Amino acid sequence: MIIPWHELQAETLTCMLEEYVTRDGTDYGDVEMGLETKVEQVRHLLRTGEAVILFSQSTGHCNIVSRNSL
Repeated sequence: MIIPWHELQAETLTCMLEEYVTRDGTDYGDVEMGLETKVEQVRHLLRTGEAVILFSQSTGHCNIVSRNSL
């Protein structure tokens, strides 16, 4: 199920984005970036519709994925 990012409380969305960008295996290339920069990049992807928040009812987990991967 796709969760509209703009319907989440600001603090909830920020926490979700921070958890996402700090996960093991998240690669941002050769350039080192701060947490705030990474969060804002993913927030931009959500705003532009390039990424969406998916909620799995079977696992109870949320994930952020590229819209192209759906």
